[in-house]
Amino acid sequence: MKLSQLVALALIVAAPQAFSQTYNIDPNHTYPSFEADHFGLSTWRGKFDKTKGTVTLDKVAKTGSLDIIIDASSIDFGHAKMNEHAKTPDIFNVAKYPTITYKASNFKFDGEKPVAVMGELTLLGVTKPVTLTINKFKCIIHPMMKREVCGADASAEFNRTDFGLSAYSPPFAPEVKLAIQVEAIIAD
Repeated sequence: MKLSQLVALALIVAAPQAFSQTYNIDPNHTYPSFEADHFGLSTWRGKFDKTKGTVTLDKVAKTGSLDIIIDASSIDFGHAKMNEHAKTPDIFNVAKYPTITYKASNFKFDGEKPVAVMGELTLLGVTKPVTLTINKFKCIIHPMMKREVCGADASAEFNRTDFGLSAYSPPFAPEVKLAIQVEAIIAD
C-alpha cells in the first residue's frame, strides 16, 4: 500500500471519532420543569434544581447520546408544603428513588441540528420510552468561557400513571408536560 492510501485509510477510520463531541450538562443553566393538573382547577408547575449528565453529538454522522440524572429531592414548586409532600411515597418517593434518569442514543437530525431524541425515562424505578422534541438548538463559543456551549429547549408529554405515579389520579389528570432548558459545555 502506498503512503497516501494508508493516510486516507487512517482518516476514514478516524473520521467518526473526529466529529463526535462530548458536552457536560451545566447544572447552573439546566432545569427540567413540568406542568401537571390540579383538580382541573389550575396547572401546577414545578422544576428540579439539581441536574447533571453528558451529551455526545456527532453532527456529521447525525448521531448522539444523552445521559441525564435528576436529583428528585431538588423538586421546587415554589411552595414549601407542596415541595415536602412531593418528596413523600405518595408522589416522588425520594427516599426510595433518589434520582430520575433519561438515557438516549437515538437522535433525529434536520441537517446538523438535532430535532428529537428518542430515549428512556426512569421514574419511580419504572423505565418507559419518552421522545423529547427539540424546539430550539444552538451552539456558540461562550464569550466568557471561550469554549463551545450548546443550548436547547426540549419538551415532551407523558402519562405519569405509566410510571406508577398514580396518587390522586383521579381526580388529577395523569398527563404531564415536560419542558427542559439545557446548556452543556464541551468537555476538556
